[in-house]
Amino acid sequence: MTSVRIASLTLVTMIAFAANSVLCRLALQHTSIDPASFTVIRLVSGAVMLAILLQWRRQVPGKAGNWGSALALFAYAAGFSFAYVSLPTGVGALLLFAAVQATMILTGIARGERLRTQQTAGLLLAFGGLVYLLLPGLSAPPLGGALLMIGAGIAWGVYSLRGRKTSDALAATGGNFLRTVPMALALGILGSGEVRVDADGALYAVLSGAVASGAGYAVWYAALRGLTATSAATVQLSVPVIAAVGGVLFLGEAVTLRLVLSSVAILGGVAIVLLARRA
Repeated sequence: MTSVRIASLTLVTMIAFAANSVLCRLALQHTSIDPASFTVIRLVSGAVMLAILLQWRRQVPGKAGNWGSALALFAYAAGFSFAYVSLPTGVGALLLFAAVQATMILTGIARGERLRTQQTAGLLLAFGGLVYLLLPGLSAPPLGGALLMIGAGIAWGVYSLRGRKTSDALAATGGNFLRTVPMALALGILGSGEVRVDADGALYAVLSGAVASGAGYAVWYAALRGLTATSAATVQLSVPVIAAVGGVLFLGEAVTLRLVLSSVAILGGVAIVLLARRA
């Protein structure tokens, strides 16, 4: 692929990933849909979209993937939705990204990877930014929502680690999404006492599942063919920033000094780790 095509696909994917945060926050703040119903519709619509894409490639949906990865995917999606009941868009995306990267980096350390001095400094900088973000104060995010989003990020990190050796990422993702459907339906049944769904909320959930997730992942896997592993990890630093801008434009959310400083520390620290690893 040409450099322009790779850059275009990457940009579209980063916007799609950030759109998940914006769509979820829009749905939970401006419609009557509840987080459990949003999760159900998102996962089911994502599964349908990926099944269509796999059929178009003449592959059998559900043949790839496994139940362990599907459970991690479901835990991410559910924690993500419930966290955004109380978290601003940019803060949620920042916590999610930080938790995903921390999970993958710390797993590498646990498996014997050695950190250079720059990488250690980067980790300490990122951890300090996270602590600063969560310190009690008027602009601190709600602790319950923050912990849910960190848990969602850990689940997504586990999902990513489990899929590293997958030969066909799109087929595995489609199979995993299909396996989350019974888990999502069980969540919907357990939350049936508080089910609230309206047309706008359902539309946001479908856009999140079918477009930002299902189609977004398909575009991302196409872009990955032209990116190194470090480039792919580093470019995702843009997602929390795009999500924060979306929160300002579509939800009228304020950008606080605490969010700006913690974002610089967290994203900068992770970038140092990734770039030093590449060197």
